[in-house]
Amino acid sequence: MLRAGDVGVLLSGAGLVVTLAVWAWGGEHGDTAVIRAAGQIVETASLTRARMLAVDGPLGTTHIEIEPGRARIARDPSPRQLCVKQGWLTQSGQAALCLPNQVSLEIRGRTSAYDTLGY
Repeated sequence: MLRAGDVGVLLSGAGLVVTLAVWAWGGEHGDTAVIRAAGQIVETASLTRARMLAVDGPLGTTHIEIEPGRARIARDPSPRQLCVKQGWLTQSGQAALCLPNQVSLEIRGRTSAYDTLGY
């Protein structure tokens, strides 16, 4: 049988877990999109206005769509379409890589996000 103190401890613990989960997985929103082709930076675009970009690669043209606060690879000639399935990128450190066509899209913000490669 649970007492009032037990319920209080359980609710406090659950609240702490939810707070830490939101804090740990919530990243900074990016403000710049960095577009690369064949390892070279093709363009650095601001995420403040909507526009479409076309980037040429060995397999054809990759189309990148930018809207305020987010960017995505809309179309790509790669066979498996993995970079298109990545969807909209909004947070600093996120990236979509079209490896067969050698095109990438990365979101950057004021601070760099670290992932497991940064350790």
